Amino acid sequence: MLQRVTRSTIIDAPIDRVWAVLRDFNSHDQWHDVVDQSRIEGDESSAQVGCVRSFSLKDGNRIREQLLTLDDRQYKSTYCIVEATVPLERYVATVTLKPVTDGNRTFWHWESTFASPPGRERELHDMVAQGVYEAGFENLRRHLRSGGDLHAPGASHAVPMPTALPVATRCVTVRAYGEADQLVAGDAEVAAPADHEVRIRQRAIGVNFIDVYLRRGWIPPMLGPGGTPGMEAAGSVLDVGTGVTGWMPGDRVAYLGPAPGAYCGVRNVPADWLVRLPATVDDDTAAALLLKGLTADYLLRDLGRVQRGTRLLVHAAAGGVGLLVCAWARRLGAIVIGTVSSEQKALLARAHGCETVIVTRDYRFADAVQRHCGGADVVIDGLGDTAFDENLAALALCGHWISLGQASGALRKVDPELLLHKSLSFSRPVVFHYVATRAALAERAQRLWDALADGTLKRPPIERHSLEAAAQAHERLESRRTSGALVLLA
Repeated sequence: MLQRVTRSTIIDAPIDRVWAVLRDFNSHDQWHDVVDQSRIEGDESSAQVGCVRSFSLKDGNRIREQLLTLDDRQYKSTYCIVEATVPLERYVATVTLKPVTDGNRTFWHWESTFASPPGRERELHDMVAQGVYEAGFENLRRHLRSGGDLHAPGASHAVPMPTALPVATRCVTVRAYGEADQLVAGDAEVAAPADHEVRIRQRAIGVNFIDVYLRRGWIPPMLGPGGTPGMEAAGSVLDVGTGVTGWMPGDRVAYLGPAPGAYCGVRNVPADWLVRLPATVDDDTAAALLLKGLTADYLLRDLGRVQRGTRLLVHAAAGGVGLLVCAWARRLGAIVIGTVSSEQKALLARAHGCETVIVTRDYRFADAVQRHCGGADVVIDGLGDTAFDENLAALALCGHWISLGQASGALRKVDPELLLHKSLSFSRPVVFHYVATRAALAERAQRLWDALADGTLKRPPIERHSLEAAAQAHERLESRRTSGALVLLA
């Protein structure tokens, strides 16, 4: 009696990229861990129907398989075992791919039928299902993540790369330093990516307070009039420049970088800025979370050194960074105190792990913090100058003040003598310095995705605006009427 094994999965890569590897009947020794060496007999093409591949497994077994069908339009191939030291009798297998429209991913279905010697049915079923199919899914994912080529050496089927021509797009610029109405949308053209650059079709763009600072002219060296704000976005790779490895057209990516320019539909960025998006993270969530989530990571891990019992004061606890910091700190066992400007925001902050919430619109909170816990070990402050004196009063002995932003106005100079009476320390960090290498960026991003996957972090509320409505998004952000994150949809 024949038994059937079927397995399916989703691969976080475009179908042409997956198919270009799988259609090469002689590529499996490059990506499947169980295969040792493989060759096509008779010097035939690995895409020639009827060709036979002879390969050895790392456990010592040898197998000869024949390609029976290959359909590039249906993304489907069929093959059979001709001869093997493994007792899989009358083995016929089919690989079928289908595009997944959500996120440009690929559905992969792998099935086979075969007979087995009596008494070995379960053993051989599990060997095919787990050792070949399930392991193969993971092996190919790893191969693609590490920069597996669109077409492996020896493949006769080349997937054409997009022609590197200029691309038209919409772009938002700062007409002159000032209020939100200085943000204007217009047409632009994006050249082909330069060496070590990737051109991205952006679908969601993160809005952060640094964008407001740039629009107002508070950091002139970073952005002058006529420039484009925006530090992060998510979308898909259009094409790559020379010298780029590990990224291919269609890959879903997000990025953050130290140079503004994200408020547009298409953008070239250095390949070192990119992180790959898990299939479970949509573009809006990535744009809402990446910069803020990596900020939360270094605030808690590197600067705050937050652990069980740490008394943590988080300003704007219902904001994009605040919600992530509160939730992550609570999972670490910290005593989390937050300030917000309304009762509605207080409810949201509590839902994200803030155990004590102080509602204040006049930046008075120090007495409440001292009464509640005897002072904060760490203050995470994005408010700026208006909260200056209250922060000093709210800190405990040997406390650490992390100045993250200046929503209420530029921070005055911090006199070291003000820190002396409590042995306080002060930090003014920049997120980009904490992700200055590809390794650091990848490590922090993976911690963020893991925290989202295991429930440590909830997906934040996201307020969405069109790219053309960037000015409205800035007005909302500055009004303190928003909660969670804002994104622009391109």
